[in-house]
Amino acid sequence: MSGPTLAELRAVCQPESTMSRRNAEHWLARLILRRWSLHATRLLIKTPVTANQLTGVMIVVGLLACLPAAARGLGWMVVALVGVLVYFMLDLCDGEVARWRRSTSIAGVYLDRVGHYLVEAALIAAYGYRAAGQAWNGWATLGVAGGLLVVLVKAETDLVDVARVRSGAPTTDDAAVVPRSAVLSRARAIASVFKVHQLTGALESVFVLTAAAVVDSQRGGLTATRICVGALVGIAATMTVLHLVSILASRRLR
Repeated sequence: MSGPTLAELRAVCQPESTMSRRNAEHWLARLILRRWSLHATRLLIKTPVTANQLTGVMIVVGLLACLPAAARGLGWMVVALVGVLVYFMLDLCDGEVARWRRSTSIAGVYLDRVGHYLVEAALIAAYGYRAAGQAWNGWATLGVAGGLLVVLVKAETDLVDVARVRSGAPTTDDAAVVPRSAVLSRARAIASVFKVHQLTGALESVFVLTAAAVVDSQRGGLTATRICVGALVGIAATMTVLHLVSILASRRLR
């Protein structure tokens, strides 16, 4: 009557075969959030809510978090931080619920990807509007451009699978992502260690912008926020080019 134990849930919802896959786990999920999500999943599986419905709620929560992220003041940025954390937790829970109920589906994976495209692009655009002082100027335009670049980087990854499926080729293994060039391979390894490319993600970027909001609240103005927005857009632009080169230089399209 009390439902499965946490150990039973973990064996099904967080199997090592899934959690150890390349890029399967966010660092904060591995350290903390997966422990919390399992408790939430234990409650959710007792309700009629489906995994796809959770994904839909995740998208709505993520988009709603963009509103305070665009507003003025430290308090609103903290609200955005909480909203993004809830968004991230829902992203963990929907997969766990699907695995426990054996209801994973292509539609669910598709909806999850669309959600990440929307929310992460909208967040960068919201940061630009915040840096603009809630006006439509160059900073707001830069934020929108950054959001589009974030989407493009994700699309570059997903289009590998599209190209392979349309060509009748099987999916690639993890070894195929390593560039054939020794120089590119070394550069990719260095980037993986410092994880600078992850800063444009929802969780990392909201932490960065919250820290910037703290600085701005102490010093006045929007200088710290603008520096961070400029850096995020610069990272997104650089990743758009380097990620494309990395894909073309690897065996993923062979």
